[in-house]
Amino acid sequence: QVQLVESGGRLVQAGDSLKLSCAASGRTFTTYAMGWFRQFPGKEREFVAGISRFGANTYYADSVKGRFTIFRDNAKNSVHLQMNSLKPEDTAIYYCAAERGATLSRFRGDYWGQGTQVTVSS
Repeated sequence: QVQLVESGGRLVQAGDSLKLSCAASGRTFTTYAMGWFRQFPGKEREFVAGISRFGANTYYADSVKGRFTIFRDNAKNSVHLQMNSLKPEDTAIYYCAAERGATLSRFRGDYWGQGTQVTVSS
């Protein structure tokens, strides 16, 4: 099992950049593919980005491709989401997730953090 804690969400303006971080507990971090999801008010959680266990492969939702970058630091048990050129429609709660044996294009998440709010003003 792994515990996940997100941080970094805040209010920014359109066009700004923001980096979200997720700290994972335990000694088995490299057994998990990691991902970021987001949830809009009244909507289901949607996949944003995923990264393989050692960072060789990444996968993105079309809506963020070219603007967001996921990367991980296995030495620090952390995964990050660098978000550039933010838009008001990126406003959501962002969640970190972990999954063993994940296929990134079908990442569903087995373990979740509590979420961090990102608000982008126009």
